[in-house]
Amino acid sequence: MSKQVTEFNEYRSKMNEVILGKQNKVINRLFNLDTNTYMEGALSTRIKEMLGLVASMVLRCDDCIKYHLEKCHEQQLSTEEVYEIFAVANIVGGTIVIPHTRRAAEFWEALQEKI
Repeated sequence: MSKQVTEFNEYRSKMNEVILGKQNKVINRLFNLDTNTYMEGALSTRIKEMLGLVASMVLRCDDCIKYHLEKCHEQQLSTEEVYEIFAVANIVGGTIVIPHTRRAAEFWEALQEKI
């Protein structure tokens, strides 16, 4: 597994444990709502992860981009599908999304190393 992917997941898990461990009702409910939003429903989990990736890119949240890229990888999206998602995000978000696309492409390549 890529060092970049491993470090991201370890940090995310560690800090989620710290945050959720404080037992703040609002934060815990928000995390739960986020988890439930991406569950299978009228839209498949696969489609929801694609939507989450576009939204994360347009909002320029690198951690969110990495998270949704990994979920897209788990959903077995092809590189061609991911680059079409990148294209949509760049059209919607404008050229300010390009630096995030670079980092997203780098992380996608790191995810491919897991195979």
